[in-house]
Amino acid sequence: MTTLPQTVSTLPPSPPEVKSSDLLRSDFPANFTFGVATSAFQIEGATQEGGRGPSIWDTFCREPGRIRDGSNGDVACDHYHRLDEDLDLIARLNVSAYRFSVAWPRIQPTGTGPANEEGLAFYERLIDGLIERGLEPHLTLYHWDLPQALQDLGGWTHRDTAYRFAEYARIVAERLGPKVKSIATLNEPWCSSILSYQIGEHAPGWNSRPAALAAAHHLLLGHGLAMQEMRALNLGAELGLVLNLDSAYSDAPDDLPGVQLADGTFNRWFLDPVLRGQYPHDIWLHYGTDVPDVQAGDLKIMQTPLDFLGVNYYSRTFVSAAGRKPQGATYTDMGWEVYPQGLTDLLLRLHHSYSGLPPLLITENGAAYPDELGTDGQIHDSARVQYLQQHLSAVQEAMKAGVNVRGYFAWSLMDNFEWAYGYGKRFGLVYVDYQTQARTLKDSAKWYQGFLG
Repeated sequence: MTTLPQTVSTLPPSPPEVKSSDLLRSDFPANFTFGVATSAFQIEGATQEGGRGPSIWDTFCREPGRIRDGSNGDVACDHYHRLDEDLDLIARLNVSAYRFSVAWPRIQPTGTGPANEEGLAFYERLIDGLIERGLEPHLTLYHWDLPQALQDLGGWTHRDTAYRFAEYARIVAERLGPKVKSIATLNEPWCSSILSYQIGEHAPGWNSRPAALAAAHHLLLGHGLAMQEMRALNLGAELGLVLNLDSAYSDAPDDLPGVQLADGTFNRWFLDPVLRGQYPHDIWLHYGTDVPDVQAGDLKIMQTPLDFLGVNYYSRTFVSAAGRKPQGATYTDMGWEVYPQGLTDLLLRLHHSYSGLPPLLITENGAAYPDELGTDGQIHDSARVQYLQQHLSAVQEAMKAGVNVRGYFAWSLMDNFEWAYGYGKRFGLVYVDYQTQARTLKDSAKWYQGFLG
């Protein structure tokens, strides 16, 4: 197995397949945070209520062919109207924390100007409801729902959007920051730049590498500017960033350059500016004339110190120029390989490769499967139970090796709008009947509930 030089050269053995009895809550520190996560556009609905303005995803959903099942987020899980019911549901799972995102268009309908009081009041009610139930609120400022008015000006390809984001961050932090445990600036900037402006699978659906790299740069600049704005408020909340990361491998030495490239474009292009204050030299050369316009001081702003780094992990990247597939692999309903060892390797790699690495949170980890209600009215998702157990075991292996991991958030609390896939993919621990909006705990939710006691 060929791995990156940045990954530890001697890898620990793969975590064994475990049963629920093999993994205990007491195997983790008493102050380790266990939670569940969601995002605003995927669950809230009420897209035209409460003073909310249109987002790029509202627009994208209405472009023919963009969403596989032709659906949209107008209703989603109707969380906006079912807030108290859903907060009770979270509390039933025995978790200690809930990670959610704020919809920028609910706070600033056009991305600029004064705050929309109805929007702030909704999230304040959400946060107060969590605290009343003994749950830690973990807030994410941006989970891809850019106000459409800013996209009309160029979106994240326009440098000014970074400064608008910093203003938005200050508005939210001033009102909600004193009540939350943590604030993450961005969720997965690879998705809101490369996947959105180059690959075109996500809103706004462009197909331009220069635009995508400009967007990525401005997202990280916006992150740094927002961090500085929030630092100036002297909040009690921990401030950080969430990246989707993976581990890249091949089974052939000739594929090592491809492994290095995959890691560089997916991981290091986002990690290095934030943690080292520089772009990776090899990938900068690879992008040639498509590289972004980096102005004086940009990288220093991006490197504003973090209180935590959020890690979203779902699968690994397997590189094979010959088109080989990994032997004995199993896959989720997304077609993603189940590879928990990749999470251990990733955490060890971060620990060994980046000096001054802040504490880590696993901010998303989960799997989609084609769940269906059984004749008994239950959802027996044993594959998801095993996925969670294996990946928690993988986190534990990294912690035993000295990695400072502080928490784990399962993705996702409930089935929801899965972006370009619409409602056809179910990641939830809780099953949602989209016709009735009834929520049913899957076996995975019951396992998590029992595990946390």
